[in-house]
Formats: sequence, C-alpha cells, structure tokens
Amino acid sequence: MGRNLARNLARHDFPVALHNRTYARTESLVSEHGDEGTFVPSESLEDFVASIARPRPIIVMVKAGEPTDAVIEQLVPLLDEGDVVIDCGNAHFADTRRREAALRDKALHFVGAGVSGGEEGALHGPSIMPGGSAESYETLGPMLEAIAAQVDGTPCCTHVGPDGAGHFVKMVHNGIEYADMQLIAEAYDLLRRGLGADPSRIAAIFGEWNEGDLESYLIEITADVLAHTDAATGQPFIDVVLDQAEQKGTGRWTVQTALDLGVPVTGIAEATFARSVSGHAEQREPTRAAYPDAHVEAGWRPDDEDAFVEDVRRALYASKVVAYAQGFDEIQAGSRAYDWGIDPGAMATIWRGGCIIRARFLDRIREAYDADPELPTLLVAPYFVEAVQEGLESWRRVVATAARGGIPAPAFASSLAYFDALRAERLPAALIQGLRDDFGAHTYRRVDRPGTFHTLWAGDLSEEKQG
Repeated sequence: MGRNLARNLARHDFPVALHNRTYARTESLVSEHGDEGTFVPSESLEDFVASIARPRPIIVMVKAGEPTDAVIEQLVPLLDEGDVVIDCGNAHFADTRRREAALRDKALHFVGAGVSGGEEGALHGPSIMPGGSAESYETLGPMLEAIAAQVDGTPCCTHVGPDGAGHFVKMVHNGIEYADMQLIAEAYDLLRRGLGADPSRIAAIFGEWNEGDLESYLIEITADVLAHTDAATGQPFIDVVLDQAEQKGTGRWTVQTALDLGVPVTGIAEATFARSVSGHAEQREPTRAAYPDAHVEAGWRPDDEDAFVEDVRRALYASKVVAYAQGFDEIQAGSRAYDWGIDPGAMATIWRGGCIIRARFLDRIREAYDADPELPTLLVAPYFVEAVQEGLESWRRVVATAARGGIPAPAFASSLAYFDALRAERLPAALIQGLRDDFGAHTYRRVDRPGTFHTLWAGDLSEEKQG
C-alpha cells in the first residue's frame, strides 16, 4: 500500500520523497514507475528528511506497534517545528493518542490516518480517515483529498477529529467489514445447503443482488470469487480454499473497545468469534465425529426456491443494517468519551468510495444523520424502519431455517436477537439485577420510585433504600 500511495501522489503532481529500509525497493519503484511523476529517492533517513520542503508531511507505512514507534524515534530528531508525521497503517487508536501527545510536546504534529481500499484503492483512490489537529489538516487536507476516491465530486476524505479519532473510525470501519463479510458468508452457506446449488449459480444470485439495495463492493467481489474456477483442479475455487479465516486484529480491537465503552456490537463480535471458531480444527473435527447428524430436522429444505432466495436477501439486508447501526453507535460513543466531535454523517460520506465497505445504502445513512444528528440508532431512521419492517418475516424465517437445518448463522441470529432486544418492552435484565442483589448486594432500581434499593435476602426480606 505504501508503494501505491506514493504512485498515487506522484500521479497527482505531488513530488514524492522516498525512503525504505531496503534501498533496492526504492530503486525498484523508481525504475518501474518513475515516469508517473517526480520521485526523489534517498538511501539514508537524513537525506530523505532533508529532501522535503517544510513543513514536512511524512507518511509512515510500517507494521503497527513497536516498528512504528521505532521509525518515529528515528525521525523525530531530524524534524523541525510544524512538521507532520502521518501514520497510515492500522494502528490501535490508543497508540495514536499516545504518539500524538508525545510529538505535540515537541512542537510536531502526529496524524493517525485510516486508509481503506487495499492496494488498488491506495493507487486509484482510497477512503482516508485522518485524525490529528485541525492545523495539521490545513497542511494535509488538499493533498489527501486530491488522492482520495471521489464520489459525486466529493472526496472520500475529511478531518475526522483530534488525536486518535481517525484510527478509531478506521478500527470500527474494519469491525463493520468483519460483520459484513460474515453475513455474506452465512448467506452463501444457506443458499448452497438450502438450494443444493453449485457456486456458479450462487455467484449469479449475488450478481443480481448487486443490482439492487444490496449493491456494494463486497457483494460484487463475492460474485467474482464464487464464479472463479481453480486452474489446478478444475474445481470451484471456493471448494479448494481451506475454511479457516484469518484476522489481523482490528475486529478484535473493535469488540474490546466496545466492551470498554459499554456499546453492544453483537454482530461484529459474532463475526470475530466465527473466525476464531473456523481456525480451531482440533475442536471442529472431533465434534463433527461425535455428532454426525446432530438431530437436523428432516425436510427443512425450502419448497419454493425463489422465495427462499428472496428471504435470504432480505435477511442479509436487515442484518447489514444492524451491523452498520452498531458500528456507528460505537463511533459516537468513542467520540463522546474522548471529546472528538466526530460527524457520523461525514463518515458515511467518505465511506461511499474507495473503501472495502462502500455500499449504496451509505447514502441513506448520511441522509439519516443529516436529518437528525442526535439519532439514537440507525434502526429508527424512517428509511431503515421501512426496510427492516419489509424484511422482518424473512429474517425470522431464515434464522429458524438455519437452526432447523443445523447451519451455523451466528451473525444473522445475533443481529435479529439484538433487534428484538431493542424493541422489547421488558427485558429479563430485571431478573439479573435481582440475582446480583441476592448474591452480592449490588442493589437495584425500581420502576415505581427513584433511588437504589437492597433486599435483605438472608434476613427478613425487607427492603432498604441505599441511595
């Protein structure tokens, strides 16, 4: 991605200074793509810094964690007041906050910028989510907006907020991406097992879905992957890929941070755990042997295949709404906790192009927050109320069908459970509070008067007001 970002900058007439720990990589870029713009290669870090006009904007793209700290440590003594260090890797936002504070004390700017779109996006126009000071964005904004993806004349880049805001939003973006991919995978599994269809037929179904409300980059490439044939075996490509999904950690960070903030992101959590389950072959194989049929209900396959396909489509859309709603809830909770002032509608705007989760309905999300910046959840925005209502019966049928057929659909099921929890008049949490008070005197509140109370469970069962 660093190589392609450099090429993107050069193509937009920005002179690009280059430095790599391995100079051969720098030479390779210049020899292969030197005609795309002005590149200034340097073997030493000192020459690299000296070749950049002040205030220096320096993009760092190395592995997150200690390698990033090591590069910053080498750079800082060479920099001057007002220079800007931009970390475009997938750093944890807490590290970005620490680094921003440390460089601010040295009169330097540090910007954590989330960049989504992979290698192709980096070259042709990614979605960029820069944090840091407003002053630093005055320097970087024109450059980053020029190389970002453009949708309807609007760059997919904006100043997200102070210190770690950019990397926080990119983290949640990746969490939504986890949920989106898991939901798509579950939809594929349901179609394949329910219809007994081969991957090419399911590819055609996803291709049709990409013409409607589900239109998105991930739906588009799902059709591509399912239509692909493995050259070595002649088998469908999907059938020769080991069913163990890997992860780099941003989904896990999203869930961990949501727990710290008290925000339920159940769809993202289930997607993250589903990847973990897929990797535990040492548990999966003996469990499959111990439960060969698992009492799967006979005759669960659909009688009307077209109706089943439509049910899965509607359930997928409703579940995706939940995934995005939960992600935006976490962004807003983080913004409140760290006083970032993030505009959720602006985030939907810059995700419309370049990034992995770009989708048609991001326009609807932007419209929802433009209409009501204090929206408590996307699920109550008029457009999404209508969309979920239309798909609700299908959603329930799909989750029930998955259970009857023994097909794991954790993201579909948890999304539906979350929806039902939000709409319930009373939740069983009242019993949980009663139990907590019984075994630990944790107190409870009442529905009929203010204050906190404790019942003397080991005594005469009388009630005491605690506060």
